[in-house]
Amino acid sequence: MKRLIMMMLLVAMAVSVSAQKKIVGVSGYKEDAAHHVNDTYISAVRNAGGVPFIIPVTTDKSQIDAILNVVDAIVMTGGDDIDPLKWYGEEPVPALGEIVPERDEFDIMLIRAAVAKGVPVLGICRGEQLINVAFGGTLYQDIPSQAKETFVKHRQTPTAGRYPTHSITIEKGSKLEKELGAESVKVNSFHHQSVKDVAPGFKVTARAADGIVEAIERTSPLKDYADGGGLIIGVQFHPEHFASSGDKVFLEIFKEILK
Repeated sequence: MKRLIMMMLLVAMAVSVSAQKKIVGVSGYKEDAAHHVNDTYISAVRNAGGVPFIIPVTTDKSQIDAILNVVDAIVMTGGDDIDPLKWYGEEPVPALGEIVPERDEFDIMLIRAAVAKGVPVLGICRGEQLINVAFGGTLYQDIPSQAKETFVKHRQTPTAGRYPTHSITIEKGSKLEKELGAESVKVNSFHHQSVKDVAPGFKVTARAADGIVEAIERTSPLKDYADGGGLIIGVQFHPEHFASSGDKVFLEIFKEILK
């Protein structure tokens, strides 16, 4: 009997501790017969004190709504290019990379539904671009061929993810400046697309030395979309690589969506 009571107490303590932790949905991608999320995102969420929950690709609105009813924040991950013709009305340029229509549909549905519910959203690389496109912005489909004034190499593959390759300047007073505690930091860089026209209700909060957008955040209510008022922030670089290895500075970006 004493043993049973002790086991019940241990279970109750475990439930109590887990209840204090916030659940973070991490958007996945589908490849062959499996759904994936890179471990760096999972480790970054864990290091920030959250419980990661992988969200599989789906265009079932009821499933997305059910998932958003149990998560406290979402992280939109990096990956493929976004279909310009469908999502912001531009013809595809020759240098456009691979697009995955099912993932585009899923990600846009997930972001809009999360914002409508007021669930905090962190978009990383493709995730930042999706935030912008989902609420009326556009992209450079290919920085080297479209952004004529660029002089920074933004696609640094195969450089290691934890190695910074260029600097960014952060707007004073922005959430990103508050999180990182600096107006200039060095970041990694693995992209050839970026924000061009910023979506209404958002502002640019960081740029590379050549002017390419490196971060955006929502600063006013979104007039044309349901908006629950939660935090919305996007970064073009990959803070999860730093945060997953214990970097306390970039870990603050993940901690912000858990507040």
